Amino acid sequence: MKKLFAFLVAALFFAGCGDSADKSSNAKASAPSSSEQVFKVGASADYPPFEFIDDKNKITGFDIDLLEAIGNKIGVKFEVQNISFDGLIPALKTGKIDAIMSAMSATEDRRKSVDFTKPYYSTENLFIRKKGSDVNDSNIGSKQIGVQLGTVQEIAARAITGAKVVPAEAIGSSILALKAGKIDIVLVDSSIGYGYLKQNPDLEEFLKLPDGSEGFSIAFDKDKHVDLIGKINMAIDELKKDGTFDKILQKYDLK
Repeated sequence: MKKLFAFLVAALFFAGCGDSADKSSNAKASAPSSSEQVFKVGASADYPPFEFIDDKNKITGFDIDLLEAIGNKIGVKFEVQNISFDGLIPALKTGKIDAIMSAMSATEDRRKSVDFTKPYYSTENLFIRKKGSDVNDSNIGSKQIGVQLGTVQEIAARAITGAKVVPAEAIGSSILALKAGKIDIVLVDSSIGYGYLKQNPDLEEFLKLPDGSEGFSIAFDKDKHVDLIGKINMAIDELKKDGTFDKILQKYDLK
């Protein structure tokens, strides 16, 4: 009986450990069964409302909810990993992740190394300054411009003759630098920038331009997931038709 009791205690202990491991997972969806396909997805969780860390220390946001809805449509599971934006494509190319969903714009330069799904969200480049500053659209070439490293906004800023580009890993750092007077301008995706403007009444937009991309898309390594991309494209269309896409937009104040 003592041996039987010890065996039962041990079994209960290890079962409890398994539950804890499941709860600590950073994936948005529930743990997959052994028969389900699982894809590791990289996201830079410092870009609200598209991806960010919530008060429960989980990655959440518009992209994450949309990813889960797509997975439900096509019958696969996506496990999300937090990776800095400039490290996403290197992680994809080395096989650490299978896909990128991180408010990433589909550009011709990126298409040289990755494949994209159809765009699911379009946006613009937003220029932000401190209220009362002398910054305007005619003198930005003599100013310091804060951007997030690896974004299309960094590319756009570097194309401005005379401007000094100050990249940061997170756009929140650029906003703080602007408020502190360390830089003159923040160049950011408009859907992100408007969120920061709501939170910071001392800041304002003064210029908005096309970002030169097709829009936000999901990225996969070149020529490796052609069939899956086709399924995701159909799922995005279906989610837009059945109203799910609009509900997620409304949830994150993007509509």
